[in-house]
Amino acid sequence: MNERLITLDEINPVDFLGTNNSNIDFIKSYYPKLKLVVRGNQIKAFGEAVLLDEFEKKIEMLVNYLLKYNKLDESSIEQLLLSSKSDLQKDKNYDKILVHGVGGNQIKAQTANQQKMVKAIEENDMLFAVGPAGTGKTYTAVALAVRALKEKEVKRIILTRPAVESGENLGFLPGDMKEKLDPYMQPLYDALRDMIPAERLASHMEKGIIQIAPLAFMRGRTLDNAFVILDEAQNTTHQQMKMFLTRMGKRAKFIITGDPGQIDLPRKQVSGLKEALLALKDVKGIAQVFLDGKDVIRHRLVKEIITAYKSIETDI
Repeated sequence: MNERLITLDEINPVDFLGTNNSNIDFIKSYYPKLKLVVRGNQIKAFGEAVLLDEFEKKIEMLVNYLLKYNKLDESSIEQLLLSSKSDLQKDKNYDKILVHGVGGNQIKAQTANQQKMVKAIEENDMLFAVGPAGTGKTYTAVALAVRALKEKEVKRIILTRPAVESGENLGFLPGDMKEKLDPYMQPLYDALRDMIPAERLASHMEKGIIQIAPLAFMRGRTLDNAFVILDEAQNTTHQQMKMFLTRMGKRAKFIITGDPGQIDLPRKQVSGLKEALLALKDVKGIAQVFLDGKDVIRHRLVKEIITAYKSIETDI
């Protein structure tokens, strides 16, 4: 009798096996000629070689399904076990689902300009997504990065921000540098927690598959095989922006997001984002998408606030 050992090392075994092993018991019913022994994150199968080959491929399909959709139930198991090939092919429709978040939550590009972001990054290696607060530019960028990681188009995600305080000083905060900066990087953590289960996210961060760091930590690095997002880019200086853009390595995607209306740099300091938008507007392979009040997906008052401030800023 042949033996095959399958290790579930990319996922939480409980999510795959089901409560009280309900999922694996359901899978067993489709392979009555195989003997299956489950211990921890390992499945040991005994039987004929041809049947073991088929079983191993189906388990791989189920694991990939769980990684993409963050859920696995009897209905999806049955569909995949009876199918002749995986239905997890990449969706090229820009208004469709970008990723399935925690609990199977569907994350989509919700507005026309968010859909332009999706199309632009698929057709270019670098994208500037510029717009006011609440337009979903950062959230959409993170969703695109998570999708690229799940589709194995990149090996890692790198998220960064310039460490410029908005009217506060980080120095008074307790803790080491990471503890001081974590609250500032919170919007990036929040987006990731919506899209990747907590245990898997912690594992990815521990292994360096997902990295979140202030912009200064990018100096001297070559960022290849990576999806890199620079958030709050309006707070970069000329030197910082140039340093970041020249970190780009092979097989990399860069998205730079920012709001020129919320610059926290000292007076008379030119924003690296504004400068880059002008300098790179005609460079092939670099796209620019401008979001506005129509893209606001927060509380309805946010849109009104943006419009109100826009009307008086020209007079200040």
